[in-house]
Amino acid sequence: MGDEWSSRADAAEEAMVSRHVRRLWALPGTALGVVAWPAVRKERLFLTWHYWWQAHLLDCMIDAAEREPTAKRRRRIAKTARAHRIRNLTGWTNSYYDDMAWLGISLERAQRLQHVDYRIPIQALESEVFDSWAPERGGGIPWCKRSNFYNTPANGPAAIMLARTGRLWRAQAMSDWIDATLRDPATGLIFDGVRTGIRASGVDLAAQALLSGRRRTPNLEPGAERQELDRAIYSYCQGVVLGLETELAVRVGNPRHRERVHALVAAVDRNLTVDGVISGGGGGDGGLFDGILARYLALVAADLPGDDAADLRARRTAGAIVLDSADAAWDNRLQVEGLPLFGHDWAKPAQMPGLGGGIATFTGGTVRSSDIAERDFSVQLGGWMLMEAAHVAAGAFGR
Repeated sequence: MGDEWSSRADAAEEAMVSRHVRRLWALPGTALGVVAWPAVRKERLFLTWHYWWQAHLLDCMIDAAEREPTAKRRRRIAKTARAHRIRNLTGWTNSYYDDMAWLGISLERAQRLQHVDYRIPIQALESEVFDSWAPERGGGIPWCKRSNFYNTPANGPAAIMLARTGRLWRAQAMSDWIDATLRDPATGLIFDGVRTGIRASGVDLAAQALLSGRRRTPNLEPGAERQELDRAIYSYCQGVVLGLETELAVRVGNPRHRERVHALVAAVDRNLTVDGVISGGGGGDGGLFDGILARYLALVAADLPGDDAADLRARRTAGAIVLDSADAAWDNRLQVEGLPLFGHDWAKPAQMPGLGGGIATFTGGTVRSSDIAERDFSVQLGGWMLMEAAHVAAGAFGR
């Protein structure tokens, strides 16, 4: 079965490269992902490009090179990293800490696993996320510069990067902040984030008193600052926390990190799967959410330490979710010119995209889905990420 997953990952890689990966502005030695297929002119010219999608493209290229090293794959990694820096115009960094964390993860992996020297950009990205830590303002690190929103999609990947670059004390502090601030006690899942520095009104106080069963909320007066949870549940929030806690379980050994993995894997299985398949999905930025969850579930299956019953159960459950989801996505794919086109919802048949409907748009810092989500690069990249994760999970179980 391992050979079958490798073949499926190869096919997903070939589909991405043939449909999406192009030279940036015809510059030699560059490769970047066109953000849609079929693409309109502004997409083909990379007027839209989406920094964090390209970081995940680089990460999947590294997956493929680790699975089966070739000179061609190694060159493609270097071309994509170079194109990323050129297209970003101002160098490696931008204003979004989640974007920079994702790129930092990819470059660190490229350096560690493929022996490509990215010390300068890794240090620049590491400094950005390390210096943005703001416990005095209620964080966490913020989603972007000058923001009061401290969210899991920034803190999770940033802490993974910091754990891998040796800043374990900060990665642990970030994991403890997420667990204390953003874990839903009812489901065990991780909320999206928290807004801080919001001025409390009399209405706020009355609502909080009602929710708490008290006549008055202690230590909070009108005009004082409060925090407001964003209780949205996204699959990739669970994924990055699983990745972070697994990294810390490997590197630090404190049992709390393994125990958090045990609880979160069970919560994901209970709340975010249907018949073992990760549920939901979408287009735009959401096209990557389930793939990110699958990537880090595979990391749990392969790397979570420990041999007690809870460790074994977490690894087995995580691997099963990845493999069941990958089977469903593969069964529901379209074959277009002999290559797979994945659906935005892995449990449903994929739809053939075209140029007749609405195209993805960028608003409010988020990429919204095309009318047919399968058109979006993120959806197809998420499918490739899932196939690579299935190869890892299958290898962990000798399948």
